Amino acid sequence: MNNVIEEKLKLLPDKPGVYKMYNGRGELIYVGKAVNLKNRVRQYFQSSRNHTEKVRAMVSNIEDLDFIIVGNETEALNLECNLIKQNQPYYNILLKDDKHFPYVRIDFRRDFPRVEIVRRFKKDGAKYFGPFLSAVQLREIITAVRENFPVRQCKNDISKMIARHERPCLMYHIGKCCAPCTGKVTREEYHALVNEIASLFRGNGSAYIKELTEQMQKESDALNFEKAARIRDRIKAVKTITEKQTAASASDKCYDVFALARDEFSTLAYGLFVRGGNVIVAESFKLDSMNEPFSEVISQFLAQFYIDSGDVPREIVIMDEADEREALEKLLTEQSGHAVRIHVPQRGEKLKQGEMARLNAQQTLARSRELIHREWERGEGALNELCRVIGLELTPHRMECFDNSHMQGRDTVGSMVVFIDGKPDKTLYRRFRTKQDANGDDYLAMREHLTRRFERTLAGDEKFAELPDLLVVDGGRGQLNVALEVLSEFGLSHIPAIGLAEQNEEIILPESDEPIVLPRSSPALQLLQRIRDEAHRFAITYHRSLRAKSSLYSKLDEIPGIGDARKRELYGHFQTIDAISMADVAELRSVRGMNIRAAQSVYDYFHPQNTDPETE
Repeated sequence: MNNVIEEKLKLLPDKPGVYKMYNGRGELIYVGKAVNLKNRVRQYFQSSRNHTEKVRAMVSNIEDLDFIIVGNETEALNLECNLIKQNQPYYNILLKDDKHFPYVRIDFRRDFPRVEIVRRFKKDGAKYFGPFLSAVQLREIITAVRENFPVRQCKNDISKMIARHERPCLMYHIGKCCAPCTGKVTREEYHALVNEIASLFRGNGSAYIKELTEQMQKESDALNFEKAARIRDRIKAVKTITEKQTAASASDKCYDVFALARDEFSTLAYGLFVRGGNVIVAESFKLDSMNEPFSEVISQFLAQFYIDSGDVPREIVIMDEADEREALEKLLTEQSGHAVRIHVPQRGEKLKQGEMARLNAQQTLARSRELIHREWERGEGALNELCRVIGLELTPHRMECFDNSHMQGRDTVGSMVVFIDGKPDKTLYRRFRTKQDANGDDYLAMREHLTRRFERTLAGDEKFAELPDLLVVDGGRGQLNVALEVLSEFGLSHIPAIGLAEQNEEIILPESDEPIVLPRSSPALQLLQRIRDEAHRFAITYHRSLRAKSSLYSKLDEIPGIGDARKRELYGHFQTIDAISMADVAELRSVRGMNIRAAQSVYDYFHPQNTDPETE
C-alpha cells in the first residue's frame, strides 16, 4: 500500500457506492460495489490470509483507487455493471460474447421514419419491437416488409432532398419506395403506411389480412390482375411477419433459464429462452472468470446481460443461487417497469430445463476442449512430432516451402509460402517469375528462386529479412540437394532443409539415404502436406495467370508500337490471332487506336516476305 492509497483510505465514507482500482499505468483493472465503501475497500489492504489468489494478484497491482458515492445498493449495482461493460477491467468477471438479440426500431417522431434493425435498446423515444430471438427469421421478416411496404430504406435528409427537387432513386422506380423525397407523399400518408407495419409487429395481423383479401378480390373482379397480384404478395408478407415473429412480449409464458459450467480453460453460461411454453432459442456465453464462486459469477452475468436489454422477462430461472439477488431483482424491476423474479427451481419442468441447460453448457465446453486439442495437434503438436521425426532440437517458428510450376517448359514460375507456428501467413507469401530459360529444368528453376530469395535478404529487403527455421522443398533428393547447395553458398548451412516427394509422401533428409514414411494419420505428415499443397496451389495460380496473358498477347508483344491498349482493341475487333494475321493494312488501320504506321508494323510482322529489304 503506497502513500496515495493510504491517504485515500482515510477519506472513504460510510456510504454505498462504486470503487475503481488502477494499476501503475493508470489502467482501470477492477470495479466493485459496496453498501459501505469504507469497510469494503479497506478489506483489500488488510491481511491477505483470507484472500483468494485472484484478489492477492489484483491487490499487488493496485497503485491508485477512486470511488463514486450513490444513493443505495441498487444504484451501486447499476453503476458497477455499466462501468464493467464500458471499460472491461482485467480482474472483473466479464461477459466476453456481449450478445444482444436484435430489435426493430421505428422513430415515429420523424416525418418519414425508417424501419431499422438495431442491437441495442435505448430509451430515446423511438418504438422498439422485440427482442427477436432468431436473427435469420428477422431478416426474412424485414425482407418481406421491404418487398411489400414501400417505406424508405435510405438515410438521406428528406427535407433537403425535397428543397433541392432531387429525383427519386432506383428503389422508387422498381416499386420498393413511395419516394417521400419527391414531396408528393404527405407525413400522414407515410405514417399510415408505417403504422400498418407496426401493427403487424405487435401481432395484429388477422384483421389486416382480412381487409387485404377483400381488396384483392375486388381488384380481381375488376380484372385488375396486376394490382391483385401485388395485394396477394402483401398478404403473403403479412402472414410471414405474424407467423415468424417471436418477440418476447408476444407470449404469456415468458422466462429465461441459465446454468453455468466450468473447466480448466473457461467458464460458460448457457441460456434457454422460453416463449409461449417452448424453448425458442438456446445460446452459450463465454465468461472471463478466475475461479470465482458460481454465486458471484451468475450475479455478474445477469447484471451485464440484462443491463441494456429492452425486454427483461418477469421470471429468470438460475441453477446457482446469486449473490445480492434481491438488489439485482430490484434493479431489473426498475429498468423493465414490471416485477422481476430470480429463483432456483426445486422441482418440475423448470428444474428439468435448468438441468438441460447445465448439460448443454458442459457439452459445449467439452466440444471446445476437443477443438482446442485438434487445433493444437494441427499446429504445435504437429511441429513437436515433426521435430522428433527429422531430428530438430528447436521447434521451427517459421517454415518456408518452395515449389515450381510450368507448362511444357514455358512460363516457369516459383512460389514461396510461409507457415508461422504451423499456420499459413499469406501476407508473407512470395512468388518468382523465372528469368532464365529453364526449359522444364526443375533444378535450375529451384536454384534461381532460392538464390533470389536469399539475395534479397542480403540486400536488406524487409520482405525477406526473416530467415526460415526450416526449409521445405517440393520434390525428392535432387531438389533437396539444390536447396542445400544454395544454403551453403550463402553461409546458411545451419538452416535445416528437407524434401517432400509427392509420389509416396516420403520425407527426404539430407544425411539419410532412406526416406521417412509416416502414416497418413500423422499430424507431422499432414502439416508438411498442407504447406506443400499451399506452395503448389500458389505456384499454379501464378503460372496460370501468366500463361493466360502470354497466350493472348505473346505474338503482339513482339511488334514495335503495339502496346496493351492496341492489343485489346485488335483482339476485340478480330477475336483471334489468326484473323489479325490475315488482315490487310486497311483493315488493321480501321481498328480504333490504330494509325497507318502501327497497322503497317502489324502487317509486316505477319507478312515478312512482303517487306521491302531496303526499308529494313
